Amino acid sequence: MIKLGVNSVLFKDFDFATAAKHIALAGYDGVEIAAIKGMCEHLELDRWKEQAVEIRSIADQYGLELLSMEVASLDEDRLTKAFEAGAEIGIPIINVGPGGKAGVERDLLQSIEKLNLMSMKAETYGLTLCVKAHVGNAIYNTPTTLRAMNEISSQAFGIDMDPSHIYRGNENPEEELPKILNRVRHIHIRDCRGRAKGPGEIQNQACGRGDIDLYGYCQALVDGNYSGPVCLEVIGANQHSLAEVSIIAAESYGYLNACLKTLGARSKNLVKKG
Repeated sequence: MIKLGVNSVLFKDFDFATAAKHIALAGYDGVEIAAIKGMCEHLELDRWKEQAVEIRSIADQYGLELLSMEVASLDEDRLTKAFEAGAEIGIPIINVGPGGKAGVERDLLQSIEKLNLMSMKAETYGLTLCVKAHVGNAIYNTPTTLRAMNEISSQAFGIDMDPSHIYRGNENPEEELPKILNRVRHIHIRDCRGRAKGPGEIQNQACGRGDIDLYGYCQALVDGNYSGPVCLEVIGANQHSLAEVSIIAAESYGYLNACLKTLGARSKNLVKKG
């Protein structure tokens, strides 16, 4: 069964306990904890040992799995701390961006080299390191994703396929997903209107409100027998009320759960215990 989660960055103005409570109330199976320096650090990697017991306790209290962690950066020091924290707390997937600039061959080669080295390190911790194609970065579309896949052999390396970035990069994610699905280990998901550089207002990132064929994308996931996490990642939630961000989480859960139930990838009798 595909598991649904929320990246806690949506609740960046609130503490992790508040985020977890409302993610659970919306019906999700789990949470992706944000450890994104300068944006949202529900997990502060510089003091993760102080937080480990509390984070695990909060997740257990609300019946949430710790599905993944978003670090974003390829900085080796931060990733080493992320691997240590993930292994200790029980967070199996670490998500990063590729860095660099689109269309710059040197940046692409450097990104692939760094991902290769960090994947080998992740393997020693029993974790998976995932990267996603990101608008404007060195890995930004399907061809550059395939290059990374072809050049990184570590079993600890995976792709985090975000349909929003693929769509805004002028590709159709439901058509591109099957080309890379054999290495996809995590999904970041949100909607958007149009193919602008940015994802837009947070309400338009709620799944089902935008222009991406997310039902077709879900069908491609199911047809390809994907069984990993699918985590809502909505960014730009600055100074929004708890009600506003909770509505986006709940609306997206309803849409995704309905799509996946129709496609046979979620139990029709699934009831979230609160």
